[in-house]
Amino acid sequence: MKIKVNGEPAEVAEGLSVAALLAHLGMNTGRVAVERNLDVLPRDRWTNTMVAAEDSYEIVQLVGGG
Repeated sequence: MKIKVNGEPAEVAEGLSVAALLAHLGMNTGRVAVERNLDVLPRDRWTNTMVAAEDSYEIVQLVGGG
């Protein structure tokens, strides 16, 4: 199915949770924020929220440093 990730079109399998989407994308989920269709998606909902066709995700990996 077709979705957008960080403004770019992406094709993913149906039946993925947001947590599975992050794993599919190779994201380390330790310091990640996810916005789904313009709403911030709390971490505790990643495993229960299913990716749907035409969803739009903004995924930000937080980086520390000094």
